[in-house]
Amino acid sequence: MLNSTRFDGDPAVVHPCRSARDKRLMRQIVLDTETTGLNPKTGDRIIEVGCVELVNRRLTGSTFHHYVNPGRDSEPGALAVHGLTTDFLRDKPRFHDIVDGLCDFVSGAEILIHNASFDVAFLDEELARIERPVWTHHCGGIVDTLAMARELHPGKRNSLDSLCERYGVSNAHRTLHGALLDAELLAEVYLAMTRGQESLVIDIAPRIVVQPGWVAVDRGTLIVIRADAAEEDAHRATLDAIAREARRPPVWATLGERTASAVEHSAGGM
Repeated sequence: MLNSTRFDGDPAVVHPCRSARDKRLMRQIVLDTETTGLNPKTGDRIIEVGCVELVNRRLTGSTFHHYVNPGRDSEPGALAVHGLTTDFLRDKPRFHDIVDGLCDFVSGAEILIHNASFDVAFLDEELARIERPVWTHHCGGIVDTLAMARELHPGKRNSLDSLCERYGVSNAHRTLHGALLDAELLAEVYLAMTRGQESLVIDIAPRIVVQPGWVAVDRGTLIVIRADAAEEDAHRATLDAIAREARRPPVWATLGERTASAVEHSAGGM
């Protein structure tokens, strides 16, 4: 099963955990920020926050998006990435003006962030400036999608652009970084990266309630088409080839031996 990465309050501390869906927390928020620079401890600030909502692995269309006046200029390198100038941001709200709406939007949800330590460090610093609890206090946990991608694709580039290309997510309209656009792209990438894990979730689908007037439909006798001798030989040859390539006894053979041994032992004790 694919591991995710969770934070326990300190954005510098990360450790692997089980799948995000183990706790059945099916409301997830994909979050991204843009900033004036790289280091919140030296005065860099958040200038944009974008969030999109997933419920039961489906985009709901619900979003949270704000530009933020940081009260300072962006570093030249950061400005080249996001293109948000001081003049553009001058009449935008300050972080303390949007924080209640942001915290309400993410409340109780699991937060998906690409390179989460970066964004969480900025969020924690902004919250500390207004004497609010750290970011993890306001949500139901944090999953680092960059760590997930590195686990899935070790040794490969795992930037958002690289993942979009790898998973066929169109980012042709992404000329500059933008928090809401990047959150939307990351949501699509995350769903592609974790596709196939839906079956691991218990009760993910709504239950069907029988309505008055419904009638049972006879689906008839199930038709079973059995493999012939040639198909069985081909199947065994494929399994033998897999075992040779793995250079170890196959799991199915080990299970078969244990099952046969258990049957023999049970029969001998009767």
